[in-house]
Amino acid sequence: MKIKLFDSELKVMEILWRDGDTSAKRIAAILKEQVGWSKTTTYTVIKKCLDKGALGRSDPNFVCSPLITREQAQESETTELINKMYGGAADQLVASILERKNLPPEVIQKLKRLVESLE
Repeated sequence: MKIKLFDSELKVMEILWRDGDTSAKRIAAILKEQVGWSKTTTYTVIKKCLDKGALGRSDPNFVCSPLITREQAQESETTELINKMYGGAADQLVASILERKNLPPEVIQKLKRLVESLE
């Protein structure tokens, strides 16, 4: 499932991924506190997520439920980045990250174990 989520939609989804099913009213309260959004703004973004199939709605109380996982959203974003910036070549993205040479030794070891597990 490929769903493109914009930064504003990710803010809504982050709440659902963290807290599970949450009422739209509660989401609006959280986002008012976190980023200063009005209730109208939050409900507009929730509607966009509903239209895209990223979340579902149940009544009473307009309870929102995530229909995609954080991992599915990450995979979609990563695929888009690889296709857009690296012509679909994942190895070029990895090389770009590794060439920065400011990775801590523990991260390098973790990456080595990951590569070894793929072989």
